[in-house]
Parts: sequence; C-alpha cells; structure tokens
Amino acid sequence: MLALILSAVALAPAGLGADAPASFLYQPSYCEDHVIRLPARPYDPQPGDILFAADHSLFWITMHRIAGTSHPTHSAIFFRRPDGRMAIIEGGPHDTLRCTALDALPHLNSYEAKGRVWIRRRAVPLTECQSAALTKFALDTDGKRFALGRLGLQLTPFRPRGPVKTVFLGKPHGDRPSYYCSELVTEACVAAGLLDAATARPSATYPRDLFMDASLNPYLNKHLKLAPAWDPPARWTAHPIAGE
Repeated sequence: MLALILSAVALAPAGLGADAPASFLYQPSYCEDHVIRLPARPYDPQPGDILFAADHSLFWITMHRIAGTSHPTHSAIFFRRPDGRMAIIEGGPHDTLRCTALDALPHLNSYEAKGRVWIRRRAVPLTECQSAALTKFALDTDGKRFALGRLGLQLTPFRPRGPVKTVFLGKPHGDRPSYYCSELVTEACVAAGLLDAATARPSATYPRDLFMDASLNPYLNKHLKLAPAWDPPARWTAHPIAGE
C-alpha cells in the first residue's frame, strides 16, 4: 500500500495550480494574538505543514482553560492526496465527531470565517517517502471516530499529562480507532518520521504546545520542538492585507 501511494504521490502534479484560490501568509512569530505582521507573501500548502485555528467558541475556550491551556483551540496537518491535490486531515473539524480529510484551501477559508488561522510551514520539505507515509496515515485515518472520551479525560486527574506522568504515559499508539485534533497531528508526524516516536506524547499534547514550541508541561517543554524543521507560526488569510 505504501509503495502504491509513493508512486502516486511522486507522479502527481505538485502545487495548487494557476486557478487555485488566493492564499497568503504573514511574518512568523510565536505570538497568539490579533496582529497581522506584514508583509504578506503567497502561500502554497505543502505536506507536513500544520494548521492552527482559534474561534470564539465559549465552550472550547472554557474547556481548554480547565485543561490548563489556551488558544489556539484547533490543529490539523496537510498532506498530498494520491491525485496531487493538497488536503488537510483533522480530528473533529468544526465540532464534528469524525476524523476527516478535507480539501486544503476551502477548509482554511472555513476556519478564517470563524476566527484566526495560523500555519507552521515546513522549513525542510518532506522526502517522497515521508510524504507517502503521511498520505497513508491520513487516508487510513479518514472516517475514524473523534476521540471524545479521551479528550474528556484531559479535564480529569486521570489524564496522561502531568509533571511526572507524561514521562511514562501518552506515548504513540500508531493506528488506533479514534483521535482528537492535536493527538492526530502528533501521531501523523510520528508515522511520517517527522517526530521521534521515543519522545513524542500524542495523548498528552495540546494545540498550543505544537504552536509555541513551549509548554507548561516540563517533559513536553524539553522534548517537543518543531523548530527548525518547521517555521514559527504565521497568520494566514485568503486575501492579502495591505500595509498602511
């Protein structure tokens, strides 16, 4: 299966094409704020890029605060479909109860309509093998359940996240029947060989940990660093915002 995907991805046309919708990134910064850091530059999604979003849902803001974290409240990862189109695999997009693969730019637009969107772009492009492994993981994950119960566990003392617990708990499981959003992103990175399976803790990782390259959790703060393989987060918009 992986060999077939590798062949398809290698032969598929790259990029979004001349008729693709507009897409722009701004200057990167480890800041979760409302500032647009000019200038804008065109953005063409690539496999391994990571999406973050923050909406105004009081429910999700409250749940994240109870869990000891904050914005962004959503995360997902880009992959290339076998036909060459860029897509995003996400656990529970827009409060649904499935992991779903969605066309990249329309999905970005759907999040921008609700709030802020950032991208952590790959600074080091994926190899063909890494991209094929990511594609396989995404296609295998499409349609699986959202891990609502495991997400709810994050609000309790029984979660795998803690000053000592995370050293031993929350390790990668690979193929499992359900994921929540940042768990899915971390498992996808492990499956593609982008993160070390020995130190990754998918079930103890939140979107903000992936966003900031820093965490209140001591273990994650030491081991979970996406840089320099990923650029810092950059705001995304569908249309460029001009300077004054």
